[in-house]
Amino acid sequence: MDETIVVANIPGSVGAVPAGVRVLHNDAPRGLSANVNRAAAETTAELIVNANPDTLPRPGAVPTLRELMASRARCGIAGPRLVYPDGRLQPSRRRFPTVAGTIWRRTPLRRLRDPHTTQTAHYHLDEQPDEPVEADWMLLAFLMLRREMLDELGGLDEGFRLYGEDIDLCYRAAKAGWERWYVPTAVVEHAHQAVTDRTFLTRRTLWHWRGIARFVRKHPERLRALR
Repeated sequence: MDETIVVANIPGSVGAVPAGVRVLHNDAPRGLSANVNRAAAETTAELIVNANPDTLPRPGAVPTLRELMASRARCGIAGPRLVYPDGRLQPSRRRFPTVAGTIWRRTPLRRLRDPHTTQTAHYHLDEQPDEPVEADWMLLAFLMLRREMLDELGGLDEGFRLYGEDIDLCYRAAKAGWERWYVPTAVVEHAHQAVTDRTFLTRRTLWHWRGIARFVRKHPERLRALR
């Protein structure tokens, strides 16, 4: 039986919900990782879908992801092809970060040249697969996660308030031998605002850099990945 749980991160932010949907109310806002872990702990299914409130799966998306995971016992994470509401591709499958690439993407340097044109390999913009392919990491906005993997890894790292938790999860999964698959035939709309790509020195920017610093502290070997 499917279980649907909504986490009301801000008190009073969720109104009426369909029958059968459980709402978990936070006393105070928590980070994304903490909310995902809390919701997962309240369910019993082997496969868990994290769906951000700004996502909308197209028909068949979830069954398609489930079929892929059923066919690969070591697939711990499966992600769909994310698109903007107007249908444009959203580069949700990405390579693990490098030092130079991160500096270019997360500082004012990106105003000089758009990273989406200078780092096509990082965003996999130089290829558009029609069949499932393995991925380094994918945006947590909409992912299917295997409970066995989450239990083994201890869930998402709640030290990431927002930004970086998906990279960290996929990186730890990779080191533990869990596969991550991108499934382009499963399509999900994502009204991604990309605030930190447009504005500097906001609270979200600070969260982003705090996430980067935490990732480096946990995985210092990535400092050797210069480019």
